[in-house]
Amino acid sequence: MDAPPIRVLHVLDSLAPGGLENGVVNVARRLQGNGFDIHAACLRLRGEFAERMPRPDQVAVMGKTQGFSWSAVRALHRHARKTGAQVLHSHNLGTLIYAALASFGGRVWPIVHGEHGQIQPQDLSPKRIWQRRWFFRLCHSVHVVSGSLKDNLHALGLDHVPIIVTPNGVDSERFAPSASKAEARRAAGFDAQDRVIGIVGRLVALKRHRLLFDAFGKLAPVMPELRLLVVGDGGVEKENILQAMHAHPFSGRIKWVGHQDDVKPFYQSMDLLAVPSEIEGLSNAVLEAMACGTPVLGHSACGNAEVMRDGENGFLAHLQTANDLATALREALSDEAKLARCAVNARHTVEQRFSMEAMAECYRQLYRSAARSKAS
Repeated sequence: MDAPPIRVLHVLDSLAPGGLENGVVNVARRLQGNGFDIHAACLRLRGEFAERMPRPDQVAVMGKTQGFSWSAVRALHRHARKTGAQVLHSHNLGTLIYAALASFGGRVWPIVHGEHGQIQPQDLSPKRIWQRRWFFRLCHSVHVVSGSLKDNLHALGLDHVPIIVTPNGVDSERFAPSASKAEARRAAGFDAQDRVIGIVGRLVALKRHRLLFDAFGKLAPVMPELRLLVVGDGGVEKENILQAMHAHPFSGRIKWVGHQDDVKPFYQSMDLLAVPSEIEGLSNAVLEAMACGTPVLGHSACGNAEVMRDGENGFLAHLQTANDLATALREALSDEAKLARCAVNARHTVEQRFSMEAMAECYRQLYRSAARSKAS
């Protein structure tokens, strides 16, 4: 007789489009019905990605209001009981606080907690570091998506609990190269002869869109075929970023397409994906682009260095200023042979090291271990 499925309740701010949320959806779709029953509790709002979950009817909203909300804590406790949750999976500090309080410090339900990016400047205060130190102790396990994130937490003194690396994965059947780069460009609204740099992600400051706009402004006068593709929507900086884009001296060569349910054709149209963020963990966009045979230029300070080898399957550089980024973009685009070699090797890297199944297996082990700890 088969064992009953392990019921996992993800605790998130929302399932609005984003890398973290995309990862939750990917794992949920892989595990649902295969020994696991996946639910989600969105503290603040439901979000578009709720419809991509394997059971959208198993996504609930806790009604969190502005600031801290005890009513959302109580709602989460009730919902976890109602669903028969065996494991809570929180994502980043805010949701960990709610999961810990709702589970009475992890005593009612064990907590698997994920940190999905380097600690941002506003979270470096002694109070915030203390909160992570305290709440990490209440977790069955803490995981991060890259070794660099683990190092970041250790450097902040958060090495008092074991931290497990669970790399992101990508569906390399869904994300695959196009048969023709020229056709892919035309399908995305460009001319076949255009050279396309892309950026994919929420319109938030940490993605550094405006740094890329400045770098593009330095290259556009000497590279008339160059185009910039911006994919993504939402985020607190949306209006400022769009304003900067529309005010750009080469705004006619910048194309914003907003959020895309199917981003693959846009990756396929790019010659290069730019990831100038300084505090990414292991970006889903990086892996998706690489699976599509699109080389990536990423900041060397992030988890990118765990995926890419400079000049072999992508490009790494210290991207502190617009000049740094412009120089790195020009160098990457100027060597067609190297660009083509990186495209092939990028796809091979994803197939060999960052499969969806490898990612799913990491979470199977975390959930099974957490469920066993409660049973014992």
